[in-house]
Amino acid sequence: MIEHDAASNDEDGRDKLRLWVVSEVYYPEETSTGYYMTAIAEGLSYKFDVKVLCGQPNYLARGVRAPKGEHRRNTEIIRVSGTTLNKNVLLFRLINMATHGLSMFGQAVRRFRRPDRVLVVTTPPSMPFVVAFASLLKGSIYTLLIHDCYPEQAIATGILKKGSLIVRLNEFLNRWLYKYAARIIVVGRDMKELIDRKTNGLDITVEVIPNWAETEYVRPTARKGNQLLHTLGIAEKLVILHAGNIGRPTDVETVIESLIELKDDERFHFVFIGSGAKRQKLEIAIHRYGLKNLTLLPPVPRADQIEFLNACDIGLVSLVEGMLGAAMPSKTYNLMAAGKPILALTDPGSELARVIDEEGIGWHLPPGDRVGLLKTLNEIYENREKLTALGQRARRAAEEKYALAAAITNYERVVK
Repeated sequence: MIEHDAASNDEDGRDKLRLWVVSEVYYPEETSTGYYMTAIAEGLSYKFDVKVLCGQPNYLARGVRAPKGEHRRNTEIIRVSGTTLNKNVLLFRLINMATHGLSMFGQAVRRFRRPDRVLVVTTPPSMPFVVAFASLLKGSIYTLLIHDCYPEQAIATGILKKGSLIVRLNEFLNRWLYKYAARIIVVGRDMKELIDRKTNGLDITVEVIPNWAETEYVRPTARKGNQLLHTLGIAEKLVILHAGNIGRPTDVETVIESLIELKDDERFHFVFIGSGAKRQKLEIAIHRYGLKNLTLLPPVPRADQIEFLNACDIGLVSLVEGMLGAAMPSKTYNLMAAGKPILALTDPGSELARVIDEEGIGWHLPPGDRVGLLKTLNEIYENREKLTALGQRARRAAEEKYALAAAITNYERVVK
């Protein structure tokens, strides 16, 4: 692979600024972060000389060995070495973070130049520190893209204890990270409010750029002809679908408690598609309680979204308590693109709750509210003739407010 030090030219013959997009996951990964970072890099390649630093696939495409270097859609991809152990085991994930971090730092110090722009996503939580240090050493200008806010997410999921030494250290390091960033991009208004508090006194601009819906690929289709519903034998039931990572931030506990009470109720069926640290809890519940109203399916390729997102009446988005400002599940937007109402377990005031209320597309309850969830499910069933109108509003909002083109325009403005 040839390394290019000079910036390329745009259509007018002017030099393009060089932009490094840094992410642990990238094409061919199809996880949410991998998909979004790939789309951002390729979308910005018409205005910037885009180069990508990333790792080898270790999520849905785990086991695939991608080239160390390749060119794709006007971008240059450089993949660093590192371990690809099972990320769902916490110790293995920490080892992956350490090995990728060392490789990423070495490549960044070797390749970053003044006045390169750098866009780094904060997943995993060690990544932005590595990239920020390299950027400062080489005179590059970095922008943070926060998909998951730490230590808040680690506290909410029980990995860290609020007020502990490691949490206080993380907060101290975050102040350093934020201080030297050119800009901070967040994906929700609740996250902006959190980061504004955390950056108080640092005079740093925090921009909200939501993730987007794939409206050109995902659209509503007729329920009657859905092959997945037919294969599972649940076409006559009210189907609630959770599609995506079933990780530690997912409130599966409240769903399981509700399913136990509903196990003899023939009206409802829940479908979970995906993998993650909490998938095993669902597997155990199926066998322990004989839950015939729950189906677990493995991850499905992104290309098949139009089929499985339409294999339901309602999309489920479920977060544990304490995630306010820490994340905005991107699965929400493609459920909207498929014209599905949203049923959410989320803290009041979250971006997810705000979108549901502002667009009038569903229901949200506090995490852990089993009684409220059961009551809401019964109300939904009794008024199920209203689901079509809710879905139409969801699709309209996806088209009008959460489009890729608008997001790329905003990224271009902020990074420049």
